[in-house]
Amino acid sequence: MENMEKLPAQNTDNSYFYEYLSEYVEYLCLERGLSENTEQAYRRDLVFFIEFLEENQVYNFGLINRFILNSFIKKMRGLNYVSTSITRKIASLRGWFRWMIANELIDHDPTLSIEQPKIDKKLPKVLTISEMEKIFSQDLSLLEKIIVELLYASGLRVSELINLDVNNINLESGYLRCFGKGSKERVVPIGKEAIYSLKKYLKERDLILKKNKKNPAEFFLNERGLRISRQEVYKTISRLGKAINKHITPHTIRHSFATHMLENGADLRIVQELLGHCDVSTTQLYTHVSKKRLKEVYFAINNE
Repeated sequence: MENMEKLPAQNTDNSYFYEYLSEYVEYLCLERGLSENTEQAYRRDLVFFIEFLEENQVYNFGLINRFILNSFIKKMRGLNYVSTSITRKIASLRGWFRWMIANELIDHDPTLSIEQPKIDKKLPKVLTISEMEKIFSQDLSLLEKIIVELLYASGLRVSELINLDVNNINLESGYLRCFGKGSKERVVPIGKEAIYSLKKYLKERDLILKKNKKNPAEFFLNERGLRISRQEVYKTISRLGKAINKHITPHTIRHSFATHMLENGADLRIVQELLGHCDVSTTQLYTHVSKKRLKEVYFAINNE
């Protein structure tokens, strides 16, 4: 590291860094119920930091100060990390150091003095109602139709969609139970069209089960009788986006659901609950999308 003063370290290896990391990740899984993807993201962020410390011969938590952390941020910028990635890594570090302080493993928190990089809030990409109609008007298989309907009419995340089990869906009451970030449970209404499609799909699903001689709890199955994967859903949505000449993801459909709900007069708090957002400020971002779209329509009409 340029200009870093080499201080004498009490340890000569980083093994106890990894020991504390393993204990922290275990705590996150047991106490906070994080998903496997989130757990792996935390682990990657912190391993990246430990490797940085090793590169610069820092083997003791007592030697980590503001200068070292700023050098770590400088390195990330040099590697062209975007502000959101840098912010996430800093947040991972802060959580780890807070945990170590709480467990009396270290006696100082160097992350208290570092500043978060400024993040330009990007408005989520959303589709128009006519674009959604074009997607639905394509020649869709029954499963593809249901995937789009649940992403758009119920605002599900892709992880919530693929992890639905048979006992999570009640077609008689018109509701499904899904588990969002941090295994947080919420109940979401199902639209009439989706209920009709789901009832048809149950018959198709029975044929898949007979063919593969399986009886799984998973609701959405591929032709081999296995739970559909995140990649399969992404490929489906990406292919459907070609009809409107746009690259779209399952989250684009979820963003469109939220924006169209607000544009049609839905209460912000209701949309927050449907999306499973912990903080209403996250949902408020969609009000900015609506205002931006309103301006675009206004100027388009007045420039004709």
